[in-house]
Amino acid sequence: MSFPLLTATAALPAIGAVVTAAVPAAQRTAAKWLALLVSLATLVLAIVVLVRFDPDGDRYQLTESHSWIADFGVRYELGVDGIGVALLALTALLIPFIILAGWHDADPLETGSKRWRPTQGFFALILAVEAMVIISFEATDVFLFYIFFEAMLIPMYFLIGGFGDRAHEHGEEAASTQRSYAAVKFLLYNLVGGLIMLAAVIGLYVVAGNFSLQEIAEARANGSLDMATNTERWLFLGFFFAFAVKAPLWPLHTWLPNAMGEATAPVAVLITAVVDKVGTFAMLRFCLQLFPEASKWATPAILVLALISIIYGALLAVGQRDIKRLVAYASISHFGFIIMGIFAMTSQGQSGATLYMVNHGISTAALMLVAGFLISRRGSRLIADYGGVQKVAPVLAGTFLIGGLATLSLPGLAPFVSEFLVLVGTFSNYPVVGIIATFGIVLAALYTLVLYQRTMTGPVKAEVSAMPDLRVRELVVVAPLIVLLIFLGVYPKPVTDIVNPAVKATMSDVQKKDPQPEVEAAK
Repeated sequence: MSFPLLTATAALPAIGAVVTAAVPAAQRTAAKWLALLVSLATLVLAIVVLVRFDPDGDRYQLTESHSWIADFGVRYELGVDGIGVALLALTALLIPFIILAGWHDADPLETGSKRWRPTQGFFALILAVEAMVIISFEATDVFLFYIFFEAMLIPMYFLIGGFGDRAHEHGEEAASTQRSYAAVKFLLYNLVGGLIMLAAVIGLYVVAGNFSLQEIAEARANGSLDMATNTERWLFLGFFFAFAVKAPLWPLHTWLPNAMGEATAPVAVLITAVVDKVGTFAMLRFCLQLFPEASKWATPAILVLALISIIYGALLAVGQRDIKRLVAYASISHFGFIIMGIFAMTSQGQSGATLYMVNHGISTAALMLVAGFLISRRGSRLIADYGGVQKVAPVLAGTFLIGGLATLSLPGLAPFVSEFLVLVGTFSNYPVVGIIATFGIVLAALYTLVLYQRTMTGPVKAEVSAMPDLRVRELVVVAPLIVLLIFLGVYPKPVTDIVNPAVKATMSDVQKKDPQPEVEAAK
């Protein structure tokens, strides 16, 4: 097909961002509707990509390739495999809900001499992030990927620092200071990771002579490109460090609780459900394909770091008194499971990790957005300021419970299947790691149920006695996410059918096979 479908899927939100930003300040409602319509049109294109993608066809499909910076071997190359197309669809699906949930988050508000930034800027930045994330999932040229991997930091910085959460226990001045701190910390951590990756990207070009992922991977596979062992390991570490910051993996995670805590709930979802997935996706696409031997060499250390992330994140979530920071630490724990699945080097583990990326995006969006609706009503992020909400807002409490149960991977909800596959795949090669990781599930049940108990049950506090239940717009946001959690929990086959062939190809890249059962099946 001659129509550049992948380019169009990324270009549409990019153009929409520019047009939305140009809407006059007096036309705030028009800017909102424009952003929403652009995001829905992008979702339609993503569905077309999904329909046209053949899981049993070529590894990379709907490819586009054009000369860009010929003197340095840089090309505009796009293509999607099963992993990329699943995450592209997730991104396009979540952005309309993020926009709807943040419908009033950037409305002008006078606070002394301070004024919130224009509404259209908020929605334009969200569309800009969507465009950059989508092209990151599509790029098969390493340099092209790097540009957008780094460029998405700019709109995210302004979304965190300029449109942060208005609810703060110490007032607006303290909130402004904390937002600025969180935005700068987010930017610095990710810039450092990006600069180290840039050195590795240059090193890769020196060794390989081009930036094409497919050409380099094929050359590695057929032996025409032979990297020295130390060179491959250093290049791997440069790439992996940047992806581990973005993921985020312990001990490079500390920017995430600050960023999610100070951002509005929709932007917090954008961070952890969309942007952070680029890090784990890139581990599969770039680390394992470009540096297979170094990936196997680093596996034991990475599994230890992933295991620490699982337990450490869950333990800190248990002790949180801020609702949004609790969800942030829970996400650190979940990303530990994803990375553990990737480097378990089994098809079950990597399929589970990819499915986990999709399911975590949906479950975290459901929980965090409902939490945002709750916080906007009370004006506080502190767990202690709530109590008895289920008696005055039963629908809000019910959706909050389902989002929480998905977070703890309750059987019947989507994350359970992916977490189970990750644990099975890890146990096959690393039984001790798999056994220890299961304690993360126990801790997840603890922090989720304690959060629900303290906020939703018990006597009704005076401050929440008049709290309204979910409105129509909020139900439109939450209901489809709940339906997806249940559907994919019962029937995950549509996603696994798409990602499994790509996972098998990745396993072939690192020359790994699934361990065979020690006991033969009965005949």
